[in-house]
This record gives sequence, C-alpha cells and structure tokens, in this order.
Amino acid sequence: MNTSGDRLKALLREVHLSASDFAKNRGVTPQHVNNWFKRGVPMGRLNEIAELLCVSSRWLHAGVGPKHPPANFLLDAQDARKALPTREESGKYLTGPARSPETIDVEITLHPSFTSTERIRLSRHTLETLNVNPDRALGAYMVDNSMVDIIQQGATLAIDRGRTQIIDGEIYAVEHDDMLRIKYLYNRPGGGLRMRSHNAGEHPDEYLTFDQRFEQNFQIVGWVFWWSTLNNRRPPVPLDEHLLGWEGSKSDTEVGN
Repeated sequence: MNTSGDRLKALLREVHLSASDFAKNRGVTPQHVNNWFKRGVPMGRLNEIAELLCVSSRWLHAGVGPKHPPANFLLDAQDARKALPTREESGKYLTGPARSPETIDVEITLHPSFTSTERIRLSRHTLETLNVNPDRALGAYMVDNSMVDIIQQGATLAIDRGRTQIIDGEIYAVEHDDMLRIKYLYNRPGGGLRMRSHNAGEHPDEYLTFDQRFEQNFQIVGWVFWWSTLNNRRPPVPLDEHLLGWEGSKSDTEVGN
C-alpha cells in the first residue's frame, strides 16, 4: 500500500516548501500534489521525489527502513557513474538509483518499434523497489515532444508490461495504429479512455470509445516506471565565455613568464 502522502507533506514542511511551489518545481498542478498527499506519490515519480528530498524511496513509499540513504550513498553514486557510460555518452545505458557497479546488472530489450538491437541496462535495485519483474521490463526512447517538460524528447524509458490496468493520471506506453506513444491515461465511461499529453498546448487531449480502441488497434503496452532526466534546453552561458577568457589570459601570462 502506498502511504507516502503524509511523509511527503511532512518533508515539505521540513524544507519550508509550499505545495504550490513544489508543484511548480515538478511541473504539475497544485491539485496533483494534493492528490499525492491523499493517495500517495505515484510509483513512476517515487525515486525522483525521494532523491530530490534526500530520503530513501523505500522509506518514502512505505515508511520502511532508514529515512535517509546510507552515508556512503554519494560515494556509491560517484563510483557507479565512473564505471558505466551514461545515456548521453553512449546511447546504450540507463541507470537507476546509484548503486555499486556489481548490482547494475539487468538488461532489457527495446520495444519492437525500434530497429536497434541495443539493450538498456537497469539497476536491479530499481526493479526490486518498484516490484517490476525483469522479464516484463521493456525499453524505449521518447521520440516526440508531447511529454515535455516531464519527459524530454530523446529520453530513455523503461516500461513494466505487467501493469496494463489504467490508474488515472499515470503514464503508460501504448500502441496506437502500430505507433508507440507515451501518454497520461484516464478511464472514461463505457470502456472509453482519454489520452493526455503533458505538452497539451501542442498535443490536445484525445478520446477513444470502447469500439474505437479496437478499430484503431489500441493496446496498452505497460506502465512507464522510469525515464532518464535529460535537460536539452541549454541556456546561454556567459559564465563559460568569462572562464574561457580568464583561461586565455592565464595562458598568455604563463607564456610571458
């Protein structure tokens, strides 16, 4: 049972952060955060929020185990980053919560819509935390901008094919007329559903009746439980230019000496 709502509320009080400010920071509405207080943090966002608030995802989810990660957590994170290439470096790896390299050993295949034969590597700890069967995990890439700023275009995804029942407001991978799509899903009367994009300005809500789901070959692939956190909106960097100028001046000085 997800009992994280009360702990999330207490953590926000500890860091003097209002629900509305937290919602803005996470790119959701204040109503979303209020729903999390009542129903618990969605499993797909548990690790993200636990890391943000410097607590254990297991503790946040169920109040089990130590509240804070062990003292060597940051050291493990540094070791893991050095040991494995990142998605940006190689296009092949996805890493879950920081662990020692020996435990990052689960590889999953890509959805058949991708022609590449590469495999995505996940932390076994990530799968165990979210109770995902490795045999049912599937990888994918975010190919459009319909979910920015939650999931950036080009980000790596991990999907649990064992969870296809719609929980309103959760993110799912779906096959729609042979196209793989990533959307928020909501139930509607009579077996219909609503598909919602985070980038609703460019991608308005779509509605399918029960009959249309069959006519349009609609199928839920599974629940999206992990995605890489790419920030591809690089801002202007006057600081970099300043540092380059400083380094150039330093070099000239050294040459003169």
